[in-house]
Amino acid sequence: MRIKKGDKVKVITGAYKGTIGEVTKAFPKEDKVIVEGVNMVKKHLRPTQQNPDGGIVEKEAKIHVSNVMLYDEKAKQASRVKYEMEDGKKVRVYKKSGAEVK
Repeated sequence: MRIKKGDKVKVITGAYKGTIGEVTKAFPKEDKVIVEGVNMVKKHLRPTQQNPDGGIVEKEAKIHVSNVMLYDEKAKQASRVKYEMEDGKKVRVYKKSGAEVK
């Protein structure tokens, strides 16, 4: 999986198409990520001692990694990623601009 926690991504398909956000959590075994502000769902909470009223909370749900692309802020567009070797280390690089992924 070429997308990691902290990456800026752009949603390329679905109800949130065109939305840009940061990956808050990655699930490589499932090929899914959680992006802030994307795929919002309502979760019903039952009353507990910490939250005696219970209620409904809105939170982000997982989205498949194939529905997002890394977003290059310098080029202001989404781009695919390739790997290059620099000083013996494998580095992710945007295909469109050639800049290193930060």
